[in-house]
Amino acid sequence: MADSYCADCKRLTEVVFDHSAGDTICSECGLVLEAYSVDETSEWRIFANESSDHDPVRVGGPLNPLLSGGGLSTVIAKPTAGGSTELLSGSLGKLQARSSHPDRNLIQAFKSISAMSDRLGLVTTIKDRANEIYKKVEDQKPLRGRNQEAIVAACLYIACRQENKPRTVKEFCSVANGTTKKEIGRAKEFIVKHLEAEMGQSVEMGTIHASDYLRRFCSNLGMTNQAVKAAQEAVQKSEDLDIRRSPISVAAAVIYIITQLSNDTKPLKEISIVTRVAEGTIKNVYKDLFPHLARIIPDWFANEEDIKNLKL
Repeated sequence: MADSYCADCKRLTEVVFDHSAGDTICSECGLVLEAYSVDETSEWRIFANESSDHDPVRVGGPLNPLLSGGGLSTVIAKPTAGGSTELLSGSLGKLQARSSHPDRNLIQAFKSISAMSDRLGLVTTIKDRANEIYKKVEDQKPLRGRNQEAIVAACLYIACRQENKPRTVKEFCSVANGTTKKEIGRAKEFIVKHLEAEMGQSVEMGTIHASDYLRRFCSNLGMTNQAVKAAQEAVQKSEDLDIRRSPISVAAAVIYIITQLSNDTKPLKEISIVTRVAEGTIKNVYKDLFPHLARIIPDWFANEEDIKNLKL
């Protein structure tokens, strides 16, 4: 019970809530202070008397504008053993399964995108953009017969680029059930081609910088905040150099250099595993950056003597 002002009693009195009628009643005089009030608390009533499932959820998924009807179609549940409607619901369920659903392929693709996003730890905005990309390509040309894992990975790759949160192709290969880099690359070209045909202009995917990958790699390696800050400054300064290497390789090489200058050194093999860049590639980029180390390494992190002591 709670206190509320009663007009008849002319003072604050304890009130009783009648949840069945939605009334708020004065406990002293019986005056109905508020009628038909909405109960905003959670309702966990199960609307399935014959079901042994104790899941209290009785609502469907959210509205999805990418599906016909907003994705609010009815799905007949699987029958429960011993229920009086087992025969009826079982027959209707089979009939629904046999009928052609216009969004069956889209729903399956969206589930794959969601699962792959969860495994990579991608945010919802990237997942939603990947769904939109898949929908646009599917509307223009059906994707049946193509490698769906590669198509889904390519949609997520493009979405990450467009949201300025790029991921490496190797990261997508690790969660795409054996799909190769070449297959994802072909799928990406196929999607970009059809998106450009639809929009009549080139698809903007943003420019990849080494700094886009650096903080995530440093976090996965457990580097200190000071080392991460030094690596970020070094990467930004390295962009002014004529180092014709991929941003991922530059990020991996800078991390290797910074860890060698810090007290918390990281073995080359560990950096290679986390960044998915070959050890030989990291060494080659390290050699390219070596003549410029005094220029890119922050003075507050390492002095000239420490830099000179690094081995080429």
